[in-house]
Amino acid sequence: MTEQKMIRFEIYRQDDLDSTPYMEEFEIPYRPNMNVISALMEIRRNPYNKKGEKTAPVSWDMGCLEEVCGACSMVINGSPRQSCTALIDQLEQPIRLEPMKTFPVVRDLQVDRSRMFDSLKKVKAWIPIDGTYDLGPGPRMPEKRRQWAYELSKCMTCGVCLEACPNVNSKSDFIGPAPLSQVRLFNAHPTGAMNKSERLNTIMGEGGLGDCGNSQNCVQACPKGIPLTTSIAALNRDTNLQMFRNFFGSDQEA
Repeated sequence: MTEQKMIRFEIYRQDDLDSTPYMEEFEIPYRPNMNVISALMEIRRNPYNKKGEKTAPVSWDMGCLEEVCGACSMVINGSPRQSCTALIDQLEQPIRLEPMKTFPVVRDLQVDRSRMFDSLKKVKAWIPIDGTYDLGPGPRMPEKRRQWAYELSKCMTCGVCLEACPNVNSKSDFIGPAPLSQVRLFNAHPTGAMNKSERLNTIMGEGGLGDCGNSQNCVQACPKGIPLTTSIAALNRDTNLQMFRNFFGSDQEA
């Protein structure tokens, strides 16, 4: 009989934020076209480690399984990425799974991404439409601007760019590339531009644009290929202009 092909995993386990982390090895039968999520589901269905010992099911986040929700981010073989699009056939074994270190661990591979969502609140990453429901259609965007704005709108707040950025860590308040890129997106919108100066002044403060070290890791890691460094360069120009407007007391937008 042909020997069953197996998939080997090394999974970083941690019961909660204060628990001592440890590595646990697993082996599961190989099936064609598996991704990391389907392998984790198999381990959850039959939670026995490589030694044959029954263990707690592995905990992780997931949602759409189509690289849209951004929930299943983790570090796979040393690189932060989406586990739903990480195909087993394309990964070197043993496959090492770890949580993103930028965010506090909830349990195992599951992390608390509140840091990123709080940064989006800080920069007002939304279009203010309260009280405008009866004003008719809003202003149209030029097609050329709409096209590059669409690229920025692909952000799914997965946190991969923050994990890849060396300036986002427990000793830094840097908000990271994703919130910065969203500032550019919402400032470009005709209605969102009403809060442009407020957003720019926010990222000119502590933890903002000045903390970017231009390592460019973010743009290489982004699952959606968003031009994050281009946004950061454009924001450098915008904040310089905003600084002059602040100094000279101008209330005119760029």
